[in-house]
Amino acid sequence: MSAQQTFLRDAMRRLNMTRDSFAERIGVRRRALDTWLLPEDSSEYRTMPSIVEKFVGEILGREAPSSESTQSAHKPLRERMGLDGKPHLISVDQFSRDSLEALFHVADIMQPIARRQKISRVLEGAVLGNLFFEASTRTRVSFGAAFCRLGGSVCDTTGFTFSSMAKGESIYDTSRVMSGYVDALVVRHPEKGSVAEFARATNIPVINGGDGPGEHPSQAILDLYTIGREFSRLGKLVDGAHVAMVGDLRYGRTVHSLIKLLALYRGLKFTLISPPSLEMPTYILDQISQNGHVIAQSHSLADLKGADVVYATRIQKERFADEAIEGYTPDFQINEALINQYCDARTIIMHPLPRDSRPGANDLSTDLNHDPRLAIFRQTDNGIPVRMAIFAILLGVDKQVQHSMRDAAWRSPSHIGPDDALFDGLD
Repeated sequence: MSAQQTFLRDAMRRLNMTRDSFAERIGVRRRALDTWLLPEDSSEYRTMPSIVEKFVGEILGREAPSSESTQSAHKPLRERMGLDGKPHLISVDQFSRDSLEALFHVADIMQPIARRQKISRVLEGAVLGNLFFEASTRTRVSFGAAFCRLGGSVCDTTGFTFSSMAKGESIYDTSRVMSGYVDALVVRHPEKGSVAEFARATNIPVINGGDGPGEHPSQAILDLYTIGREFSRLGKLVDGAHVAMVGDLRYGRTVHSLIKLLALYRGLKFTLISPPSLEMPTYILDQISQNGHVIAQSHSLADLKGADVVYATRIQKERFADEAIEGYTPDFQINEALINQYCDARTIIMHPLPRDSRPGANDLSTDLNHDPRLAIFRQTDNGIPVRMAIFAILLGVDKQVQHSMRDAAWRSPSHIGPDDALFDGLD
């Protein structure tokens, strides 16, 4: 993403405007704005006039809303999104809307590195410890790749069997020992609250990669970042959106974190659709309802009607004890026929993955794979710039990234997947 793209996208986000309203506000045609937002290697790309850049800067100085105090806004982002004065990311509760959108601005800057167009080495010499005491492929590799893209190196471990904790070592001891080896830790653990215990034992950054049925903050951040990018392309705002969450809302930690982040915005409608025994926990509903959003709970997929976002999740069978999954039948599946029946052409379909793609599985159907509304691969791609931004902020190098970039020496494909939509990576 060029500096021009980053500047304009950040301005629209801070002013809470769609492309149409932003073009009208700065007095230009929508077509002109679109050409300024294209990649620099596009044949239709145009350089924004300097007078427009100056005008936008003046508008931001006067009109950009801020819910944080002036004193807080001047603090480094590392401090604003930290935990108890330490550079940890344990819960989405650490974020205000302003600090969240400041992180998104850093993620925008990371895009050309994540897309293999640029290189940065701001984390050269730093080592990441990926401690996954629960199986993971995508999250573990995504965090590792994000750290490497900034020039760092990664040490991985997966599972309890090969850890010292299998010999009775405490979380405190494990965290303190590992902190002597590495410069940051990403921890996934099957027990809720366990990652916070790792954080209490160290001063190096600790990032929650998922703590049982608790939270998965980086996933929720990349999900919301994806929604914002998709809405920007479609001329929508997150404020006032209708978001449907479908599936296992009781044990699905991704929806627990995402709904709390979405609640930082204004006037949302949440439609929560699940089997009867897998509803969203009451304590989360109580927290969200305090922010004035509309919440509707349902057991019928017919209530997807009118949703701007359909966020599907798989049933977390590994977290069940002896509970029966009442009402979870083959009909409880997001597929092309259902989406066509209840949703329109501008609905975004998301899933935190993995999805169960086996025949007869009650999960997000593979018959949507060629549907441009399916955003799951754009979603996973966005995990790299978002996690790069998290690392850069927590390690205090976020201000250095833009000036450290140089061109990549290798050739990368314009579209990562052979079936990617034409607009992938362009907005």
